[in-house]
Amino acid sequence: MQVTTNGTFRVLESTREERELLLLDVDSYDPTYVTVDATVADLKPGYTIEATVEWEDGTPRVTDVSVLTETLFEFVDGATNIFEAAQDTWQEGESMGEGMNSTVTYSTDNEPNGVVYTFAKQAGERDIFSEFRDGITPLEPLVERLEQQTAPPYEVFVLNPEVEQFVIVYLCLDKGGMLADTVRDTYDCPRR
Repeated sequence: MQVTTNGTFRVLESTREERELLLLDVDSYDPTYVTVDATVADLKPGYTIEATVEWEDGTPRVTDVSVLTETLFEFVDGATNIFEAAQDTWQEGESMGEGMNSTVTYSTDNEPNGVVYTFAKQAGERDIFSEFRDGITPLEPLVERLEQQTAPPYEVFVLNPEVEQFVIVYLCLDKGGMLADTVRDTYDCPRR
């Protein structure tokens, strides 16, 4: 029996298998794991796509796809040399007793260039970094909030500091811009 679904999805890398992508429905956050084939081989983590997914014999595969936005997601585990804006954002939230805090960052020309979010690590309870990476806790609400202010594509960096007690989500407004390139260089992220 063949089942077909059409929808809008956020592309993530699968942590289950190397030749697999995770498609996260942008409305329901339901996950669908698909094998990488010629149809999806050029998709990058963070892209938003319209796709047709067909299940035949219980195996989902993408039969039709179009890219809506080319936002990029990067996940860095064990990050060191954490930037000052993230540390300040965390300290401010912690002083207010908040487990999550955010702040807008600015370029040297005093123009908004990104948004930093910090989330408290949950010692022994939850691994918030893994939840973001695996789509269990979706990044979509943060991206949607940014889309209300400025149009995509963006670069989104999720950093799990080696020492600090918080996880960072940094949304850079200008894909391929100076800020995003600086973050990529600082945390050894590949160019995409």
